[in-house]
Amino acid sequence: MRIATWNVNSVRQRIDHLLVWLKDCTPDIVCLQEIKCVDEAFPRLEIEALGYNVVTHGQKTFNGVALLSRLPFDETKSGLAGDDEDAHARFLEGVVTLKRGVLRIACLYLPNGNPPETEKYPYKLKWMSRLFEYSKQQLKAEGPLVLAGDFNVIPAARDVHNPAAWVNDALFRPATRESFQSLLGLGLTDALRAVTDAPGQYTFWDYQAGAWQKNHGLRIDHLLLSPQAGDRLVRVGIDSYVRAWEKPSDHVPVWIDLDLETA
Repeated sequence: MRIATWNVNSVRQRIDHLLVWLKDCTPDIVCLQEIKCVDEAFPRLEIEALGYNVVTHGQKTFNGVALLSRLPFDETKSGLAGDDEDAHARFLEGVVTLKRGVLRIACLYLPNGNPPETEKYPYKLKWMSRLFEYSKQQLKAEGPLVLAGDFNVIPAARDVHNPAAWVNDALFRPATRESFQSLLGLGLTDALRAVTDAPGQYTFWDYQAGAWQKNHGLRIDHLLLSPQAGDRLVRVGIDSYVRAWEKPSDHVPVWIDLDLETA
């Protein structure tokens, strides 16, 4: 089973890219972030024509997440528990049936948190704390769980071209990285780091200052796996070639293959 995540940075602007990539990559489940449209405006017909079930949690102009799955969803739920006043469309989970048990997948778009001197950074840390509580509860089920999305977290110095330039950025602040590590401390596995320690594994290149051409990137898009999913991890891929397309997203898709049988 192939599971992918991609911050498309406006699905309506990138729909042609998305359709080409879906045909190239042939993922079974896709988590999209920053769709930047309300549910009614999502280009579902084009995606459904490729054999996907589509669930969205949209928001006008900003944020927004979507799940695409070749398998039918047993259930879906939008919104992360822990703050009834948080109206941002950043969280969508789905459950699909496997030959043995079920797979739960959560599509995440974590807050950026910049500028860190504003209320945006406490909001980011609180969101990460809510994600910690969600993960702790879900891990009790002892089934395959995947948290996939744009975490807006640079986990370590090897995950950014120039660490010194990011010291005060919300994506790389110590409290941000500690919150990410706390998720791993629960027993979740960072899929990419389970297969390679190599630096230069980037998933995002800014539009400014020729970042893509110079390969001045960051790794902020992650797939975190429960022990039951991590034990089934076969391979991880970063489709960085997509960043070279005309008018691309500043993020690229990341995917994993899991040795799981569908029902």
